[in-house]
Amino acid sequence: MHKNRKIRFYIDPETDLPHIFNHDVTEEEVLEVLRAPLEDRKGRDGSRVTLGQTSTGRFLKIISLVEPGGAFVVTAMELQRKPLLAFRRRRRRK
Repeated sequence: MHKNRKIRFYIDPETDLPHIFNHDVTEEEVLEVLRAPLEDRKGRDGSRVTLGQTSTGRFLKIISLVEPGGAFVVTAMELQRKPLLAFRRRRRRK
């Protein structure tokens, strides 16, 4: 979905930095997951929820909006505890 597309990030007005930094996620990690997602589904209000694993082993959940020619990343966070277990269960069923 996001391959070879322009990716923009929501900038937190309080810090003037990408909002993903508040969740200790880097732009590179987001791009890595968007290039090879393990799960990509519809979210609320026209958003997309993308889940995937980085090369360092972290599992991320990315919330984005599809734009002409790319995507706008609203936020991203590391999957942990119950959401990570649920994701792994879904992957095993496939």
